[in-house]
Amino acid sequence: MNLSEIWVRIKQHPLSRVGPGLVTGVADDDPSGIVTYSQAGAQFGLNMLWTMPFAYPLMSTIQVLCARIGRVTGRGLSANIKLAFPPVVLVSLVLLLLIANVLNIAADIAAMGEVAQLVTGINWHIMTGLFVLLTLVLQILIPYRHYVFFLKWLSLSLLAYGAVLFTVHISWGDVIWSTFFPQLTWSADSAAVVVGIFGTTISPYLFFWQSSQEVEDMNLRGQPSLLEQKNPEVITSELRRIHWDTWSGMLYSNVAAYCIILATAVTLYAAGIRDINTAAQAASALRPLAGEFTFLLFALGILGVGLMGVPVLAGSAAYALSEVFGWRSSLEDSAAQASKFYAIIALSVLIALAIQYSPISPMKALFWSAVINGIVAVPLMVAIMVLSSKQSVMGAHVASLSMRIFGWLATGFMAVAAAYLFIAW
Repeated sequence: MNLSEIWVRIKQHPLSRVGPGLVTGVADDDPSGIVTYSQAGAQFGLNMLWTMPFAYPLMSTIQVLCARIGRVTGRGLSANIKLAFPPVVLVSLVLLLLIANVLNIAADIAAMGEVAQLVTGINWHIMTGLFVLLTLVLQILIPYRHYVFFLKWLSLSLLAYGAVLFTVHISWGDVIWSTFFPQLTWSADSAAVVVGIFGTTISPYLFFWQSSQEVEDMNLRGQPSLLEQKNPEVITSELRRIHWDTWSGMLYSNVAAYCIILATAVTLYAAGIRDINTAAQAASALRPLAGEFTFLLFALGILGVGLMGVPVLAGSAAYALSEVFGWRSSLEDSAAQASKFYAIIALSVLIALAIQYSPISPMKALFWSAVINGIVAVPLMVAIMVLSSKQSVMGAHVASLSMRIFGWLATGFMAVAAAYLFIAW
């Protein structure tokens, strides 16, 4: 079998037909998120497992609404906010998103570099530069139809965290009991971890990314928006696909996050290691406790999701800003066709790389990213709820009652989390 035949076989794999929900879900578990989940497991053991089943319907509903907005209108989230809200709202949200994304990228690539140094022994600054170069080459030079296929295969890296569970001893009875009946004393520390988990699980950059990816997929398939679609069977099929794709993608993401919390709970927490500040520290701590194979699985998972998370962070910023100014914005376009769009991607990642050589520590960058995301998330979620419920925007495809209930619950919960984060800061 020659290379062209192998490529055809790969392209025919069922994974190639999975939509934007999978990539969005996996990008949610970026290296910064892994740090948060590892800290939750190390600090509170099994008693933070409840956060994942609790967050699942809330994050899934918001992401479904974002995907519907993109597919129904044929425009990204930023373009829809531009039409429905005053300019100051759009500019403020996008500017804060850009700052938060750059800081988040800085934390992610630092984590990838440090973990790569643990695995290869090569200086982490060199590895960080290589990862930045790789992500830029893939995003700028490879058309969307091939690039997104690469991202979907990278999603398999999250399976590493499920595999970790087979390398350590687990009392599954205790796990199930703690998931639904946690013994958690509410305190400033536990509240901070819960806020951190929800902040990294329901993230603004994912809203912009999934909405724009639906538009990318729609254009790639040469289909009209659902507002322009006349065939009711196609409309029903597309809305059903969005629900299935998003809920399954978010489930994959949440199960992986659950596995990370569980793996660190039964190893680090059990060994009395309570403080985890970096992804490399989490991986290093696992090495003497669970063995070399567990360490490698954990480390490779961080590198795999980092290669997904960084492009999504940079891409979401580029989509958002390009739609503000009406610039051409598509990963299917060449760099010459969408120069400003790709310039934003490159600048986002290069500024994040420059932070590695500044006095700003990656953990400080992660902290400020969390603060800004907390500020941006609530008004942005309010905008999503308003857009998805307006007939002038969505036509006959407005959000159902159940989606509005879960969406507003998610918004209210994030408002409380953001208020706590702001007060604590």
